[in-house]
Amino acid sequence: MPPNPKLGLIAGNGKFPFLVLDAARAQGFDVVVAAIKEETFPEIETQGAASVHWLSLGELSKLIETFQREGVRRAIMAGQVKHKQIFSSIKPDWRLAKLLLSLGTRNTDSLLGAVAKVLSDEGIVLENSTTLLDPLLAKPGTLTSRGPSDEEKKNITYGRAVARHLAQYDIGQTVVVAESACVAVEAMEGTDATIERAGKLLTSLDGDASTLSRALTVVKIGKPNQDMRFDVPVIGVKTIDVMRSAGATCLAVDAGKCLLLDGAAVPQAADGVGISIVAD
Repeated sequence: MPPNPKLGLIAGNGKFPFLVLDAARAQGFDVVVAAIKEETFPEIETQGAASVHWLSLGELSKLIETFQREGVRRAIMAGQVKHKQIFSSIKPDWRLAKLLLSLGTRNTDSLLGAVAKVLSDEGIVLENSTTLLDPLLAKPGTLTSRGPSDEEKKNITYGRAVARHLAQYDIGQTVVVAESACVAVEAMEGTDATIERAGKLLTSLDGDASTLSRALTVVKIGKPNQDMRFDVPVIGVKTIDVMRSAGATCLAVDAGKCLLLDGAAVPQAADGVGISIVAD
């Protein structure tokens, strides 16, 4: 990223925006935060940003005007914006309404890609969301003290094949597998809800002698042409907690494309409950 005292941060929910804000400030940037009313945690106000501007998810023109007024020419989009918000009660301004009408499909890639183009046309370039967070990207190899078992390796191989097909259509990035059977796939509900649903499905099976193992493997991948400016796969300690509750024993992610939100605390939490994490 070229030298620039101003950096825009379009903040969604979760910890991700806070990590970007801290890293940017540590590198000398004055950070102008565009906080999404429907998503961003209110604590963003207290983290040392040069300024924080609250706007609705539908106010694309206000976002552009705010950054232009503040002298922002480069920005990072960080934090989840729930896909289902597109279909919620938000009121799009004229610019966003025009953009939505122009889309052939309303998946994440097409919507955020179109927003990125609008920003670029207005002189605001979106950087990769992990530009300042390279140390937190999953490194290749086994990240926990326990590697995957033979059964878990089979699940990973099958899960990756399924996930890559789904990812081509931007349906979701997570699949949950048991004994090479697909138990749940992610759509709009998000990763945690997908894992929880898989756990509930298996606990609903009748009897103890089910032909399907109750041990789940979670596979979370990047898309074939993952745009690192937005919708980057992330996992955190909360992911491990959800997996433990659902009965999942193994997590596979893409090396270099998945962000560990809590850094070393993620594999430490996994070690504490016997979950294996591997990045390929």
